[in-house]
Amino acid sequence: MPDRAPQPVDRQLPTDEARDLISLVRDIAQREIAPKAAEEEDAGHFPREVLTLLSESGLLGLPYDSEYGGGDQPYEVYLQVLEELAAARLTVGLGVSVHTLACHALANYGTKEQQVEHLPDMLGGGLLGAYCLSEPSSGSDAASLRTKAVRDGEDWVITGTKAWITHGGVADFYTVLARTGGEGARGITAFLVPGDAEGLSAALPEKKMGMKGSPTAQVHFDGVRIPDDRRIGDEGQGFAIALSALDSGRLGIAACAIGVAQAALDEAVAYATGRQQFGRPIADFQGLRFMLADMATQIEAGRALYLAAARLRDAGRPFAKQAAMAKLHCTDTAMKVTTDAVQVLGGYGYTADFPAERFMREAKVLQIVEGTNQIQRMVIARHLAGPESR
Repeated sequence: MPDRAPQPVDRQLPTDEARDLISLVRDIAQREIAPKAAEEEDAGHFPREVLTLLSESGLLGLPYDSEYGGGDQPYEVYLQVLEELAAARLTVGLGVSVHTLACHALANYGTKEQQVEHLPDMLGGGLLGAYCLSEPSSGSDAASLRTKAVRDGEDWVITGTKAWITHGGVADFYTVLARTGGEGARGITAFLVPGDAEGLSAALPEKKMGMKGSPTAQVHFDGVRIPDDRRIGDEGQGFAIALSALDSGRLGIAACAIGVAQAALDEAVAYATGRQQFGRPIADFQGLRFMLADMATQIEAGRALYLAAARLRDAGRPFAKQAAMAKLHCTDTAMKVTTDAVQVLGGYGYTADFPAERFMREAKVLQIVEGTNQIQRMVIARHLAGPESR
């Protein structure tokens, strides 16, 4: 079959700087990420060296203030960078999204002194972050978390277990939500915990369907002592901080989902135009042509949706509903498009010789992380019809 290289996505970018940035990301993706993605995912290799390169290239702090080492880029641009990275390898794209999520609390709610002390290393100093909200018994019902932080003089002592933590065990810092007060959302506070803190440990990574190169693990806090100057925001403000971070994080997941879907479409088009049956390419058959057309249309619609939400965020307008819509639509699209890509490739699509099956396995988790798609529907419905009656 002839080798048909995918055409780069034709992006609408606001500045020449943004266009140069996308060119840089594509170059790194093509040289350093995509060629090794299949082999390293199969081996379960975590690409820390790639994330270090991205940090050195200024790509781990894009939406944050340049005063602290960030890139001063709008979300409209940052999300398209994520999409390019996720198309090359989801472990990398999602890793950047999670790191950005982990920086959100300090960048938006920390004191000036905290930001000066910690943000430069977090945004451009080679450090890697993780976000600790979920627990073994509190996933979608995050406000019922049980990890406790108890004040002891000028310190806090954190005890409990977090679950499903991306970068668990390899992160240099953890943004941790812990209970400092009574039950419910108002009793939760945010903390910045160093990865080498005494009493902090991680379980063995989960054995997952996909994204085997991205460690997902429980993180245990066994009397972890940290000073009060690592508390982020006010006591009891943690859940509001967490929700604010998740609104932005959902856009990151949406962009990653479209990246995976685009990669799957590119693979399907290359195969369909090269595979000969009945004396002509299978892309000549109307059934397949229509399938490819539907895949491309769903991807473009998802991209437009996450960018519309990003532009609201960049303008300082409410965007929570649109973020939930983008996360819902884009991740459902990724699951549908990757499944269809496997179908286009037929038996070859079900083998590890082609990346379509990996894309399909990876797409599934995006319907689950940072709020399942059932939760997204609840969020959207609340914006439309108000809270559920009790």
